[in-house]
Amino acid sequence: MIPFEPPVLHEFAERFAPQHTALLIIDMQKDFCLDGYAASRAGRPLDAAKAIIPTLQTLLQAARKTGVLVCHVGFWTLENHLSDAAPWLAQRRRATYASDRIAMENSEGADFIDALAPGPGEPVIRKHRYSAFKGTNLDTVLRARGIRSVVPTGVSTNVCVESSLRDAFETGHYTALARDACASWDTELHEATLKTANARFGLVCDATDLINAWNGDNK
Repeated sequence: MIPFEPPVLHEFAERFAPQHTALLIIDMQKDFCLDGYAASRAGRPLDAAKAIIPTLQTLLQAARKTGVLVCHVGFWTLENHLSDAAPWLAQRRRATYASDRIAMENSEGADFIDALAPGPGEPVIRKHRYSAFKGTNLDTVLRARGIRSVVPTGVSTNVCVESSLRDAFETGHYTALARDACASWDTELHEATLKTANARFGLVCDATDLINAWNGDNK
């Protein structure tokens, strides 16, 4: 048998070229990002989540301009516990700053914030677990578009963003984690995910690195 090694994309700009890259904007919903909604009522500090909104707006604008596939990923909890396995429910009820009634289906809290609302033709992925890949059609959408590289952003860095990053990598995608385009209520957990991601699952970068790659500016 002739040895085969798949060709590897080494350069950052090549790896995250717009024609085969997808930007995932994860859980930037009212329940997770705005005062008066579920996360804030549970006592979660929202300063970090709010702080990344301008960066995400800039990243989203650049993605739309250069043809990067934008997927809006949102948590979606079904009524009557139809999406709640017992272990999931037990853990949600003891999780920090969380609730088992967050992002309920068809609720205002489950809506994406206005600043990052989906545009025409942009896929909306509804998930019932932390990862954007578990029990959703995301993998099918990415493969149908020939996507090779995935950029998870949003909240929270150490939970839904990290879970999605890991699954993207393990389903055969290059990944990048922009440190200024994701956030957690806990800075230490945010930094721990960046360290873990860089060690095992992808490249850690800034949002400007991605924008430069999409615009063809390799400086």
